[in-house]
Amino acid sequence: MAERWKPNVTVAAVAGRLRGGAAGGVREYLLVEEETAEGLRLNNPAGHLDPGEAPVEAAVREALEETGCAFVPDRLLGLYLTRIRRVAAGIDVTYLRIAFAGEAGPPDPARRLDAGIVRTIWMTVDELRACPSRHRSHLLLRCVEDAEAGRCLPLDAIYTDPTVLAPGGAP
Repeated sequence: MAERWKPNVTVAAVAGRLRGGAAGGVREYLLVEEETAEGLRLNNPAGHLDPGEAPVEAAVREALEETGCAFVPDRLLGLYLTRIRRVAAGIDVTYLRIAFAGEAGPPDPARRLDAGIVRTIWMTVDELRACPSRHRSHLLLRCVEDAEAGRCLPLDAIYTDPTVLAPGGAP
């Protein structure tokens, strides 16, 4: 029997704020600039879903680890399925990204960021559209554009059974 195919599950935090105040302000989004095999790239704070955690908890954890900011998700942006293929490097990976939108608190200056994260940066959707070669993945812009357009679901659209969270996998 062939090995069963499974996508890698990742989560992303899409935190926005208004630049210039509520009256006539423009929305900008919290990003990370990180070292990759292709050089410095921009991404949403994102990472893998770990065993024993709900997707929303993973997004909160990843945002804190990568930005030093407490992320408070208030809606589900969506599920994004993508495949990364680099034939010359022997890479063929499918990712299922679960993205959440919300707000980020101020950074904790005492908190050390994950290895590979160079800095955090706030950018508008137009600024992101202007630099696609700097994006780690096309999902960066897609998630931000979905947040900008108000495409979302309530957080309870994702159900995590208690057996996932229980130590040892049993309730």
